[in-house]
Amino acid sequence: MDQNFQEEFTQIIKFEPPLYKQRHQFVKDLVEKYKPKKVADLGCADCSLLWMLKFCSCIEVLAGLDICANVMKEKMHTLSPLPVDYLQPSERSLTITLHHGSVAHKDPCMLGFDLVTCIELIEHLDESELKKFPEVVFGFMAPSIVVISTPNSEFNPLLSRVMSYRHPDHKFEWSQAQFQNWAQEAARCYGYSVEFTGVGHPPAGMEKVGFCTQIGVFVRKYPQTGESVQSEKPTEAAYKTVFKAVYPSLKDEKYLQNAVISEVIFTAEIIKHRLMSIREEYSDDPERKSKFQPSMDCFSDYLGKLVVEKQMEPFISGNEVYIPLATIFSFPKVNRLCGTFEKLCKLIAGKVTLSSDGSAVMFSIEQEEN
Repeated sequence: MDQNFQEEFTQIIKFEPPLYKQRHQFVKDLVEKYKPKKVADLGCADCSLLWMLKFCSCIEVLAGLDICANVMKEKMHTLSPLPVDYLQPSERSLTITLHHGSVAHKDPCMLGFDLVTCIELIEHLDESELKKFPEVVFGFMAPSIVVISTPNSEFNPLLSRVMSYRHPDHKFEWSQAQFQNWAQEAARCYGYSVEFTGVGHPPAGMEKVGFCTQIGVFVRKYPQTGESVQSEKPTEAAYKTVFKAVYPSLKDEKYLQNAVISEVIFTAEIIKHRLMSIREEYSDDPERKSKFQPSMDCFSDYLGKLVVEKQMEPFISGNEVYIPLATIFSFPKVNRLCGTFEKLCKLIAGKVTLSSDGSAVMFSIEQEEN
């Protein structure tokens, strides 16, 4: 929250990169380390952290929650899929959802997350909300990892124009000892361990002041059982969904089929054009033309030195060029997309022109020569 506010009044000390970017990078580094599939950002505000995390290939579900719907709505369009996402669907699935609500309330939509981030959030909570916060996050949501960052009040004297709190909406700002005592008590009550670090280093010689932003990383000690989750699951939703985006994915059959068809046609066209090029080289010599039996060996370099069996060779018969499906399936990308030869045949059935026995992609030479 409030990404740029702190940098606006920081004159004595200037952070590079800006402090909010350091906080976001800290979260990204954790994601790259632990590879969570489901991540929720509480107090997501302008969605900038969610936008950064959507590019992490391990994440399949992203959720944001904020008490101010208008702030989310201003930037939520940045979380929508782009045209390129439809042209080149990812191999992973990705769903992004934004919710309007308070972290003091429980909602079933926030269950099952691996990582929950609370970046510059708790200092905006009033006393009653802060009291409920640990039970909601650590008790009810109970993710494997929780990251909480908050201002370090001991750093404030080093910041110009900070008379009391760094932001007018802050209800409190804790010293290192205050934050650590609160965090350790929450960890003890709900079965977590916690380690402390931060971003925004103090000047040389003032290390005791600590980081400008202090961070607690909580790791759940014991796996959560399904029974414990079910027993506390509320029957009614407390949040309102304001945005949802489902990204195109190769896990969706229709997108996978489109990708496979495109790749099959592309691969077959490459082989066909090379085959026709070799055929033209033979056409000027009648004797060589009569012996023309192009094989994969003729252009193995062009095809990435692909080694195939004799029955997988492309060939010309009459006015038709035949590219065996077995040859196409041997190409790494086609193989990776389909997994099995049977899957390849199923996905292209009725979508690509095949030989009568269905074993090869077929092209007309007349179209090539016209």
